[in-house]
Amino acid sequence: MPKRNRSEFDKECPICGGLIWSGGEKVLIEGAKITVCQSCASHGKKIISRPKSKSRYKRSNAGSKSYPKKSSSPKTYSKKYTSPNKVIIENYAEKIRKVRERRGLTQEKFAQRLHEKESLIRRIESAKTKPTLQLAKKIEKTYKIKLIEEADITEVKTDRYMKRKGGTSLGDIAFIKKKKED
Repeated sequence: MPKRNRSEFDKECPICGGLIWSGGEKVLIEGAKITVCQSCASHGKKIISRPKSKSRYKRSNAGSKSYPKKSSSPKTYSKKYTSPNKVIIENYAEKIRKVRERRGLTQEKFAQRLHEKESLIRRIESAKTKPTLQLAKKIEKTYKIKLIEEADITEVKTDRYMKRKGGTSLGDIAFIKKKKED
């Protein structure tokens, strides 16, 4: 393979020291966004740059001196927050499997009705994956079963046990659990 002449636009890979050709790959390595060569890109998580969306302003004709017009109304997004004291019940996998079998549905049909992947339903039924609160609510609504319950939150006053300001250590947790059992 013929050697390529080095130009002022070529960059050096910060990992291996080789040349970065054609812009390289943007990756996240240990919390830092860096551009590396193709061979070193596998050492980090690739950062996919999203294509720039269309401008919110309409272009005016070349001859007119009007100000750009704003598009109709800006989109607003609202995020629904769930109560932090709701949790999924312990025997969720068994309940979901039983309701599916009772209705004579395959995992594929069950997943289609919920607009979820079959593999996700399979993992939930085998208790490898716990459903999210959103999915659990969807299953509850569709199949009329109870999967979500209120959590029993017991607040422990940690100021008496914790000596440092840095946070909880494993020893602090063990001490708190020991006090709870007594």
